[in-house]
Amino acid sequence: MGFAGAMVVAMAMDALLGWPSWLFARIGHPVTWLGRLIAAIDAGLNRESDPPALRRAAGVGGALSVIVLAVALGWLIQSVLPSGWIQILLVGVLAWPLVALRSLHDHVAAVAKPLLTGDIAAAREAVSRIVGRDPAALDEAGIARAAIESLAENASDGIVAPVFWGALFGLPGILGYKAINTLDSMIGHRSERHKAFGWAAARIDDVANFIPARLTGFLFVLLASRRSEALSCMTRDARRHRSPNAGWPEAAMAGALGVRISGPRFYHGCVTNEPWLNEGARDPLAGDIGEGLAVYRRTMLLLAVLLAVLALA
Repeated sequence: MGFAGAMVVAMAMDALLGWPSWLFARIGHPVTWLGRLIAAIDAGLNRESDPPALRRAAGVGGALSVIVLAVALGWLIQSVLPSGWIQILLVGVLAWPLVALRSLHDHVAAVAKPLLTGDIAAAREAVSRIVGRDPAALDEAGIARAAIESLAENASDGIVAPVFWGALFGLPGILGYKAINTLDSMIGHRSERHKAFGWAAARIDDVANFIPARLTGFLFVLLASRRSEALSCMTRDARRHRSPNAGWPEAAMAGALGVRISGPRFYHGCVTNEPWLNEGARDPLAGDIGEGLAVYRRTMLLLAVLLAVLALA
């Protein structure tokens, strides 16, 4: 955890500043740069005329190329930085855009605000920016479920996981993780086009998130007002989720709030019958999003404190 202090710097900068819109307009964002590279590889290597085995092999090569490039770039930058606390500070500044702490909070809060006033149309518009399901099919409970699920899962994928790998390895760790996670989000789903080509991206992402997802779930449990319910729900229901990792933070958050989440949902007009997490509990409402955000804020603060302790130790 030699770079734990750098991750505290990155979290603090993101909490205070986010990623300013004026900066995004001028230079974009590292994830969008990765996205353009992945899109080019997908267009060039994922040929529909090729047999599945060849497309899977091409996907393995493409995914590894992106990850190796990201890790190598991080190592190269880090190797030329001065040593000591100056290096820690500079690594933290450079890692800042790779920690989506404020963005996640603001996007989920943007769903809660109109939902609290009964503006379902505005809440659907806001939630469509953070989930892929059909917003037109969502009522108040469906919108609240989608927002809470996104908050829980992305707390792991967007903050805890990159910070975890960054604390271990610095820039190579956090850049490598963001490459893995972006690959999964772009080509790791089970669509007809990507079920073979994206196989490696999805499997690598499962491995990279194994520890961070469980760590996020346990942090939620520690900071929940319903600790025993959160722990019981996580240990009972986490493995019911279609993802080997997302179920841990999501089930912990469901128990922490005393609500049920996941369950059937619409994607592109089709129903997917996902199992409920915390089945038997009530449906969430707008106010539960605010309580979820409070758990999230406490979790991020505790994570920063733990990293600071590691850095000082």
